[in-house]
Amino acid sequence: MRAMIRAVGPVLALVAVLGACRPAADKEWSVTFKDDLEFLKRHKPVIVLADDSGLMQAVLVADWQGRIVTSTAEGETGPSFGWINRRLVASGERQEHINVFGGEDRFWLGPEGGQYSIFFSPGSPFDLEHWFVPAAIDWDPFRTVSVERSRAVFQSEMILRNFSGAEFRLEVLRKIRLLGRREVGGLLGTALAADLKLAAFESANTIKNTGPREWSKETGLLSIWILGMFNPSPETVIVIPFRQGSEEELGPVVNDAYFGKVPDDRLSVGEGVLFFSGDGAYRSKIGLSPRRARPVMGSYDGSNEVLTLVQYTLPEGAADYVNSMWEHQKEPYRGDVVNSYNDGPAAPGAELLGPFYELETSSPAAALKPGQVLTHVHRTIHLRGPERALDRVARSVLGVPLADIKKALQ
Repeated sequence: MRAMIRAVGPVLALVAVLGACRPAADKEWSVTFKDDLEFLKRHKPVIVLADDSGLMQAVLVADWQGRIVTSTAEGETGPSFGWINRRLVASGERQEHINVFGGEDRFWLGPEGGQYSIFFSPGSPFDLEHWFVPAAIDWDPFRTVSVERSRAVFQSEMILRNFSGAEFRLEVLRKIRLLGRREVGGLLGTALAADLKLAAFESANTIKNTGPREWSKETGLLSIWILGMFNPSPETVIVIPFRQGSEEELGPVVNDAYFGKVPDDRLSVGEGVLFFSGDGAYRSKIGLSPRRARPVMGSYDGSNEVLTLVQYTLPEGAADYVNSMWEHQKEPYRGDVVNSYNDGPAAPGAELLGPFYELETSSPAAALKPGQVLTHVHRTIHLRGPERALDRVARSVLGVPLADIKKALQ
């Protein structure tokens, strides 16, 4: 249990309070977008965004904080990219500590642990029994402001209190839109081959200080935290480029101590890029600091020839990121910018939670005066097609060929 207490991220409590959600045999594309869409419609009101062709689609749920649940690049009969916790959704039951329904882009706020945590009440110990996700980012619905064919806007107002007793009054605005092929090519800095199938979307997440006081480091700060949960495969490798340099200057390349040190056959550090297994079979988590992170990360699923890329807001020179470790912290603003989690049994013989893997990004700590805002953009791009076309994108965007990705953890 001690290893669990030191962990950060939404997976922690789920291991203890929820069971497996899809069988292990469901790791490959056995679920279509239509399957997931019809399932969701039976349990929640949904919003479906689509491009003009109808091939790129995404399903959103306002009741789940305006979440982008899943998407497809090939219409309703195409593969569904997002992981969905079907057992929890179908139960309709509210869990005490956390309600993780899944989804490719969901809104959270940090920090999770420490003296400025919004997940622990004042004076409570940093353990699982006293850890609760605030209802505003777990159970409460967001209001739908507007919906168009390929975009939607959601809003919420919140009052949160941290472990030290500070109160935060804020407004959250989520603007979600699909991205066209030409725009994606410009964002990636490389043209997309015609035979690449594309699903791409972004969420622009804004928090506004609507209270009477300035948010200060002395009483705690918030950060925007966006998490995406995806279906794994035995050949999925997560790829995270990083800034090279000495540890004396930039610190460690990667933090891999969340659930205990990650074995070498599951985490490999190369020249300016690290590789992390996303097979959904071994519980582990990693993170990169702002001194090491670059504004892009991704994964390659060799079983299904899918390249997933995540871009996000990484302000130049920003150094203060909230620390979510479950302890009284000496450095509460030395947290990670990006994280990745790979699901697996919490103990030998235990049931899998998913399986799934996560790609996560965070904003800088928000030192906002009354009326000020902070926006964090999180962009997800799925490309599916022949390896030769995917290889060109991987080389250009991630700085590494597919051949190196596939053999990195062998």
